[in-house]
Amino acid sequence: MTDPIESTELSWWQDAVFFQIYPRSFADANGDGIGDLDGIRDKLGYLELLGIDAIWIGPITRSPMADHGYDVSDPRDIDPMFGSLEIFDALLDEAHARDIKVTMDL
Repeated sequence: MTDPIESTELSWWQDAVFFQIYPRSFADANGDGIGDLDGIRDKLGYLELLGIDAIWIGPITRSPMADHGYDVSDPRDIDPMFGSLEIFDALLDEAHARDIKVTMDL
């Protein structure tokens, strides 16, 4: 029997630097006192300067908010308090243009 070949290559996330974001308190772009996706977009330049590889965004999907967003009611939509799917798409585009990957709680 032959020994299995071991790979020495790591997956991208195994040596990446993540910046975890709790959106509700991170950055408020519209002045309503609740952090939002545009607030995260506004800070991408700063995050890029930090040299991070990825952001990890806490719950932003539609939720009754009984458990701070972890009680998801629609995993395919953004809760309006944080923005919209269009704003999320713009966040993804801008993050990827800065070579920042985006992960999120589901």
